[in-house]
Amino acid sequence: MSRTRPLLAGVLLLAAATAVAQDAPPHPLRPDGKPAAAGKPLKVFILMGQSNMVGMGDIGPEATKGTLEYFTKGQKKYPFLLDAGGKWTERKDVYYYDARVKKGAWLSPAANGGKAFGPEVGFGYVVGAALDEPVLVLKSCIGNRALGWDLLPPGSKRYTYDGKTYAGSGDKAEWWVEGQPKKEVNWYAGKQYDDDMANAKAALASLGKWYPGYKDEGYEIAGFVWWQGHRDHFSAAHTSKYEENLERLIGSLRKDYAAPAAKFVLATGCGNPGREGNGLKIAEAQLAIGDAKKYPAFAGNVKAVDVRDLWREVDVSPKNQGFHYNRNAETFLEVGLRLGGAMTDLLKK
Repeated sequence: MSRTRPLLAGVLLLAAATAVAQDAPPHPLRPDGKPAAAGKPLKVFILMGQSNMVGMGDIGPEATKGTLEYFTKGQKKYPFLLDAGGKWTERKDVYYYDARVKKGAWLSPAANGGKAFGPEVGFGYVVGAALDEPVLVLKSCIGNRALGWDLLPPGSKRYTYDGKTYAGSGDKAEWWVEGQPKKEVNWYAGKQYDDDMANAKAALASLGKWYPGYKDEGYEIAGFVWWQGHRDHFSAAHTSKYEENLERLIGSLRKDYAAPAAKFVLATGCGNPGREGNGLKIAEAQLAIGDAKKYPAFAGNVKAVDVRDLWREVDVSPKNQGFHYNRNAETFLEVGLRLGGAMTDLLKK
């Protein structure tokens, strides 16, 4: 029977459930320990963004409020993440690979190195449970990067804001005043876009070297996952162009990966609650991209997920780091679960 038929109807409600008895029926996201169907091309999902996508949700220790061990072992939440012996479960049908650092593992909460994790965990558990094909969660990103500068999509034009000219693709100054010397730097608008693309493509070109058991079955870029926004909110100019840049990003990724049918999901994200100032404006721009009435070409293939309600305060979190959602594991896991749900919804269409 194909796991795709019900495509996780009702799974997300169960995935976000709180305390579940140890002798409860098998959780729909609990790995069965079996590999995916053999001989099928990989379903590849490319994860992009900045530091929160890199992964800033603390895994331990159990005694610290807000860590993953605190929730799973102490509060008995998310039972699909622990096996009967109290160890992290592992999906043998989903492989996680960080293209920047060139390291990978079968997906588990510890796949990102063992100390912290990002949305890849929740996302991969949902998508892996929904698909029969082997899944590759391919992350290619680094922290502290702006869509309006470092990740600027190809073909972006210069523009003027508050008396300053802001960079278009390839410019080596982020902004300048016309008639005055440009303060060029050893960087250029869109360099991180190019670097992330190069890292991901290099990984895809060498699957046989690092993907366990890969035998030239091929792959399909099935979707892109975006969680970013914090760096842009420091600039009113970047904030004003966020929606336009995001629209261009979607088209650029599909073109540059030769994946015109790939789905695109994003979560609101500014590394803060996103309810005031430029953070609010960016969240509104992100949600607007998912509005099929405003962007009919994105209907059925782009989805924006509002995750601002997943903000957790410092007193129930591991650290006082608002730009990293206070490193609260629940935030990072739930963001991933919602992104996975959004992606599987789009894959049905």
